[in-house]
Amino acid sequence: MTPPQRLVLGIAVLASLVTFLDGAIINVALPAMVRDLGGGLTLQQWVVDAYLITLGSLMLAAGSLSDVFGRKRILRLGLLGFGATSLLCALAPTGAVLILARALQGATGALLVPGSLALILSFFSGPEQAKAIGAWTGWTGGAFIAGPLVGGLLVDTVGWRWIFGINVLPIALTLTLLARMEEPARPEGARVDVLGAVLACLGLGGPVYALIEQGSVGWTHPTVLASLGVGVPAFLAFLWQERRSSHPMMPLGLFRARNFWVGNLATTSIYGALALSEFVITLFLQQVGGLRATLAGLALLPTTIIMLLFSSVFGGLAGRFGPRLFMAVGPCVAGAGFLLMLRAGTPLDFWTQMLPGVLVFGVGLTTTVAPLTAAVLGSVHKEQAGIGSAINNAIARVAGLIAIAFTGLIMGPRLDVAGFHRVMIVSAVMLVLGGVISALGILNPRRAGGRSTRPRSPG
Repeated sequence: MTPPQRLVLGIAVLASLVTFLDGAIINVALPAMVRDLGGGLTLQQWVVDAYLITLGSLMLAAGSLSDVFGRKRILRLGLLGFGATSLLCALAPTGAVLILARALQGATGALLVPGSLALILSFFSGPEQAKAIGAWTGWTGGAFIAGPLVGGLLVDTVGWRWIFGINVLPIALTLTLLARMEEPARPEGARVDVLGAVLACLGLGGPVYALIEQGSVGWTHPTVLASLGVGVPAFLAFLWQERRSSHPMMPLGLFRARNFWVGNLATTSIYGALALSEFVITLFLQQVGGLRATLAGLALLPTTIIMLLFSSVFGGLAGRFGPRLFMAVGPCVAGAGFLLMLRAGTPLDFWTQMLPGVLVFGVGLTTTVAPLTAAVLGSVHKEQAGIGSAINNAIARVAGLIAIAFTGLIMGPRLDVAGFHRVMIVSAVMLVLGGVISALGILNPRRAGGRSTRPRSPG
């Protein structure tokens, strides 16, 4: 790996890490937020989903912005905006202000992820690209699990508001490194689909609002019906707009590539399970298991270690042997980890009831994530890297926000052992479904002259 490539990989990891860490770090702080601001489960769901709605819906537009205005410029804008909105979250005086600040934070975070992955695809190729994606996956994927640990330490020592304040440090480092990087070439003829971005926000926000609020006011409440009445037609209009637009932010033609649509279908199931399970596990360990925030964060540390040690290994193996086997087996192993957590009860004994499942889950997740990312992004042309990575990451975030919106329906009116078990079963089923989809649908790249060739999208 050349020095410029190491610089690019460092920037890509740091730029994405801050958004993924912030999305994960929030969970362990939710009980403290409710104690301080009130709002119960509804506030907890909205603090998470307000971020995911704007992150997921605007990430598609951000991919186009990156192609139009340059990846370096958009990354810089996203970093500055994310730092400013993080401070707004830290200073929020009420739950309503915090939810609004989280939505703005997600909007700025959307500028970071697609651009960072596109940088990797611009500066790396062949087996080196697969290994770089594996390294990116290890660090950013590990953020989902390391987040609760960092958040727990901050909540138990200086308070929940500091989980947002610390974002300033990695942002400053990334901006410093970014100043040393050369601007990669931009694809020609790129445009920004403004109408599509608006319809995407409405199409996601309306149904998610209905799913969260129906738990307290019922399905027949006027606000729930109105949000569905706006959101569902807006989502259908979004698909129509993307089909007719000359410069769509989600080119539907990409989905003609088999690995792209199958990989994104698997992403929906797998990342929905990850978001749902992590949200509930961190709450269960504190509210039912009686653990302090720091200990609840430490509970998933073994998964972080496994991902950091072996994600690049599995990324390299997927580049050499193809992603299909890893994407088929990995989610099933991770699902088995969740089923092992069905032994959890009260009083909670973490070492015998939770740790075995955490370890098995960590092995399965590490086997899955890098090959999944490589399979999806390996099916698009380099000049479509920004939008391709944006679509995949947007689908992952949207799957997570919808899964969390369903928490009340799956878990029941309150979090107890029975509700926790239901969530673990549903999460395991979703992971196994992702593995089955991958086994049936993913194609390994054909090998020519002893080297693998990437499947290409049409056009």
